[in-house]
Amino acid sequence: MTGGYLILERPNAGIVLSTNARFYAIVKPLREDIEPDSWAWAWTDVKLTSPQLSRETMYKMSLKNLMLQCVSSSESRNPFVEQAVQYTIAAARATLDKNNNDFLHTKLLQGLDITILGCNDFYSYRNYIEARGLPLTPDVLAALPPFTPITFNAEESNGENCKPEVAKTGLGSSAAMTTSVVAALLHYFGVVNLSSLNKDQHQEKDCVDLDLVHVIAQSAHCIAQGKVGSGFDVSSAVYGSQRYVRFSPEVLSSAQVAVKGLPIQEVIHDILKGNWDHERTKFSLPPLMTLLLGEPGAGGSSTPSMVGAVKKWQKSDPEKSLETWRKLSAANSALETQFKILSKLAEENWDAYKCVINSCSIHRSEKWMERATGPDQEAVVNALLAARDAMLRIRSNMRQMGEAAGIPIEPNSQTRLLDATMDMEGVLLAGVPGAGGFDAIFAVTLGDSSSNITKAWTSLNVLAMLVREDPHGVSLETGDPRAQQITSAISSVHIE
Repeated sequence: MTGGYLILERPNAGIVLSTNARFYAIVKPLREDIEPDSWAWAWTDVKLTSPQLSRETMYKMSLKNLMLQCVSSSESRNPFVEQAVQYTIAAARATLDKNNNDFLHTKLLQGLDITILGCNDFYSYRNYIEARGLPLTPDVLAALPPFTPITFNAEESNGENCKPEVAKTGLGSSAAMTTSVVAALLHYFGVVNLSSLNKDQHQEKDCVDLDLVHVIAQSAHCIAQGKVGSGFDVSSAVYGSQRYVRFSPEVLSSAQVAVKGLPIQEVIHDILKGNWDHERTKFSLPPLMTLLLGEPGAGGSSTPSMVGAVKKWQKSDPEKSLETWRKLSAANSALETQFKILSKLAEENWDAYKCVINSCSIHRSEKWMERATGPDQEAVVNALLAARDAMLRIRSNMRQMGEAAGIPIEPNSQTRLLDATMDMEGVLLAGVPGAGGFDAIFAVTLGDSSSNITKAWTSLNVLAMLVREDPHGVSLETGDPRAQQITSAISSVHIE
């Protein structure tokens, strides 16, 4: 929500809201029985199934160096899952004692059958809806079957064929997928126990099991994408909503060397003992506020190329860029402060807080102060207006940065849309998430105003998504999510 671009450099913080869009990894043995001669095996089998992509990929895994070798068509390979499997098994071997390592070896000899499912929310069905002449409403999205097959964008708008690519909504699908596979396997091998994890433990400072999931998922994700990003997406998949400050990239320097041929078993010790100096603090939206996400459907933007353009601008104009970043950082902190104040006011005087939120939910922001009666209610309105002001300053500085770097961080089409949204009754603020661009917009609404906003978005050609904030991270599910008809349920795991 805040911290786009700045989050790449310590000690800048970003506010990250996790949602109820979930990735599931289901792990079970390929074979119930172990063959009598299996003690002499040098390889075991790994099967990866992605039902939504109609893909099944078979691998051979070396029990000596833990490297996967794909024996299916290379088109169906998934580097994020491959690295997740390799790093998780190496971590399991490095952390388990002799007895438990025998258990791990037995589990590996049985082979691994991994199924991956992503909620519909991660993928864009906008083209699908428009092609069928259906209205752009959340109801139409809700009518799609859970884990609907994913279509590929095999054709560009100019009619030329290009590499097939899944249309995504920008909710960090690769981070959620990687995290769910790592967590599922670590639990399956008995390295961590996620069944005792209660909902509040995600936000606690010390949870050894989650910390291990986090370190392995970050490592696998960075190696799979070929660069060390800020890591906020993996951190939110593990721990949920938070205020995040990135880890020092040097902690993964040996893992990057490993790509060039160093054995993964040697690297894993450096990763596990490394100085992971990221910071996360508990954060969630104040009460009676709703996070809304919308898909404008105006093309897409590539985050790495936009980040590259900003870095180039920083080098070419260090003075101006430093000043813009300082202003952005101050505005980000101001928004965070107002959210904290609002949560505190709700705690101290619930009736006054609730009364103001309900009243403001049916009025535009310029009318909010005149609805307040007494100092307690005025304090709530002051914090709401200060939060709005901070968001407007964030947007203004992000636009300036985009113009200076020559990239569309908040393009004109998004500016018009966001201004119209912030002008609606009951809207606290609106913006472009993450690195910006054309992918998505978000709004934070008050009370029961969200249904009116989604209707207004439909008239502005924006598809309101079904996702909502869910401050919790990784969790262990009971039962296959497909059997439970879950439509929106970042990284849940299910073990058989």
